[in-house]
Amino acid sequence: MYRTDLLAGKRILVTGGGTGLGAAMARRFAELGAAVHLAGRRLEVLQETAASIGEATGRTPESHRCDVRDADAVEGLMMDVARSGPLDVLVNNAAATFVARTEKLSARAVDAILGPTLHGAIHCTLAAGRRWIDEERRGVVLSILSTSTITGRAFTVPSAIAKSGVLAMTRSLAVEWGPRGIRTVAIAPGPFPTPGAWARLRPGQRERGEGPQARNPLGRVGEHIELANLASFLVSDEAGYINGEMVTIDGGAHLRTSGAEDLLGWTDQDWLALKRGDSSK
Repeated sequence: MYRTDLLAGKRILVTGGGTGLGAAMARRFAELGAAVHLAGRRLEVLQETAASIGEATGRTPESHRCDVRDADAVEGLMMDVARSGPLDVLVNNAAATFVARTEKLSARAVDAILGPTLHGAIHCTLAAGRRWIDEERRGVVLSILSTSTITGRAFTVPSAIAKSGVLAMTRSLAVEWGPRGIRTVAIAPGPFPTPGAWARLRPGQRERGEGPQARNPLGRVGEHIELANLASFLVSDEAGYINGEMVTIDGGAHLRTSGAEDLLGWTDQDWLALKRGDSSK
């Protein structure tokens, strides 16, 4: 189904590409023939991931240190990427989140989520889009969102706000930029556990067998390759008539719950344990 040349000749930039789903997508893009660029704040992590992808696929991604919260830094990133050729696809994957009672959040805590998740996606999308429009080139923007854009999500409110904002951008630009040959699409992943996200959002549940798989209609969590394959299709020419849409890939979990209601019964002691990093909760 996925030809080895599906993405041949395409240059793809993945923000937050050093770990987790970003790394999984980057590897799949390379396997399918793309020239991949990884961006993130930790250059060493990016380089390690790039080396691993290169060993597995024969195509080593280029690594770029960039804090997407900084619009000027993003402009510099786009210039660096363009040195090896024009960009074809931007994947907005960089994001941040954590579980917290919303009324306890400080302004700094809110900004820590909105910065990379919302502002970073906007900075990257505008920087890429301006170049495509100026150069009269086609392009694709794929943004990795979440099912909170459908259901809302208690206890991760800044993330739900940010992801919903990016979805609004996706739908709006589909109309505005579609006539310029630029498609904007999105994916709403359900539970695709990564070590970092699992620890921040569901501490201790894996050990107790209470994780998202227990509430999923399919009885399991997602495999990274499943999301990477969907992403590869959406950015490929085979999906050339899909524009302004968000594809949900969560086993149907969002049809049952937003995934956070189990936290409603937590006590102050439970929240304190989370804050202290006690994984027994």
